Amino acid sequence: MAVGLPVTAKARDKRLDASRFVNSLMSGYEYRGQAVHVEAIPARGASYAQVDPPIVPLLAGALEREGISSLYTHQAEAVQLAREGRDIVIVTSTASGKTLCYNIPVVERLLQDPGAAALYIFPTKALAQDQQRGLARMAELEPRLPVRSGTYDGDTPDSTRRKLREQANVVLTNPDMLHQGILPSHPSWRRFFAGLRYVVIDEIHAYRGVFGSNVANVIRRLRRVCAHYGSDPTFICCSATIANPGELAAGICGKPVQVVDNDGAPRGARKFVFWNPPRLGGSMERRSSNSEAERLLVQLIMLGIPTITFVRARVVAELIYKYAVESLRRQAPSLASKIKPYRGGYLPSERREIERQLFAGELLGVVSTNALELGIDIGSLDASLIVGYPGTIASTWQQAGRAGRKGEESLAVFIAHDLPIDQYLMRHPEYFFERSPENAIVNPANPYILAGHLRTASAELPVAAAELDGFGEYAPALIAILEERGDVIRTRQGWRWTGRGFPASDVRLRNMAENTYTIVDTSSEQGNRVIGTIDELSAFEQVHPEA
Repeated sequence: MAVGLPVTAKARDKRLDASRFVNSLMSGYEYRGQAVHVEAIPARGASYAQVDPPIVPLLAGALEREGISSLYTHQAEAVQLAREGRDIVIVTSTASGKTLCYNIPVVERLLQDPGAAALYIFPTKALAQDQQRGLARMAELEPRLPVRSGTYDGDTPDSTRRKLREQANVVLTNPDMLHQGILPSHPSWRRFFAGLRYVVIDEIHAYRGVFGSNVANVIRRLRRVCAHYGSDPTFICCSATIANPGELAAGICGKPVQVVDNDGAPRGARKFVFWNPPRLGGSMERRSSNSEAERLLVQLIMLGIPTITFVRARVVAELIYKYAVESLRRQAPSLASKIKPYRGGYLPSERREIERQLFAGELLGVVSTNALELGIDIGSLDASLIVGYPGTIASTWQQAGRAGRKGEESLAVFIAHDLPIDQYLMRHPEYFFERSPENAIVNPANPYILAGHLRTASAELPVAAAELDGFGEYAPALIAILEERGDVIRTRQGWRWTGRGFPASDVRLRNMAENTYTIVDTSSEQGNRVIGTIDELSAFEQVHPEA
């Protein structure tokens, strides 16, 4: 049985009282000193500012119908700079309204210039589709706004793709589709690239390491194509809190950017609990962090508190979900259907349905991998359980910030694994709370990464000698090697691709060697049925009998 207060039907309707809930845990009969630290983070009021000139009336009216009549300080600063054509990166807390920082200047430009266009880049399909819903809502509220938008990704039907190429002025996509589906086919996008005025790169903190270095090269190729069609778009980047947002954004975009970090959004009070599972008997082994998470999740759901639980592996998401459902069926059967797992590998339709249920308030709990760490709008959650250290301070804060998104009081609980780093943080919580988040590092000039992009760039447009500096110090040597191998030939316009095949397909953005396996249910009465996908490393660990 879960620790804490007894549950009544009336209690389920109450909002979270974090202090009362934590106190109930610490006075429960199963409590064994798990709460090793409780950090009280105070609420913060909103700070507002004006833009000059004011937002155009047609757009201002649509925003007011969405309940937005004023801009926070960071929103006003970002809009002002974007209007002036300044490349910027906005670095503010989760749910601080970063979307308006780019939607306002983009829509204003569309109103001023019928030929203008904008490209929105998100690290996942789900984020792009979420933002498309927001643009569609704005267009419904004010049909006179000239917004013709749509998502262009692997799930987009061929007929819709053609329509977007020919008519859209806001295209939402991901780096993978930009890399393989848009840039290599840029002649079909001539109208769009010629009018491109803004490029939005959201969740830029997700682009680090190999993935970020690849994306930085994709953006360099994008800028080449834009220059070919006579455009020079302004870049608007958004990031969660990291130590070096300006450096990261400059590395991704290939040019200096200005940091906007004067966060004016309000923030509700938060209790952040470090929870260390107790030792078993007199042994050195600790109780399972998964069991502790299940107990806390069930208790919160029984109190009617919308909760997200973050785990580090797909199989753990399924296990905690299974345990929680079994417990709820014993204690509160009507709530057993109010919880779902969420992870990569689900079919797109399954993920969209879970996101819809969360946003609509049909679910009280979700057990997720870091697939929901990024800023998909999943409605109002009051509590976040983090099972195991996510690996960085930045990710931990990002996951904690998924609760309390409406400015109300929230709870975050970091449940430690019995691992050295987790246990160090349990003994030294000040290390976490007093340190700034880590740097996000990219190295687009890495020759192992750059070589594939030079091959791909030469297939898109001849690479002129003057352009090599933009690709980094190793580019001249690499292009010479490619020429020696017969992959490229030098012409008056520059190095042009002469090799075989489709070079973009040889470059995997997310890691150096990526194979994806499709999981097929061969026992279905309807015949072979696709039930998910999984990466190669995980496939051999998880997809076999009794895994």
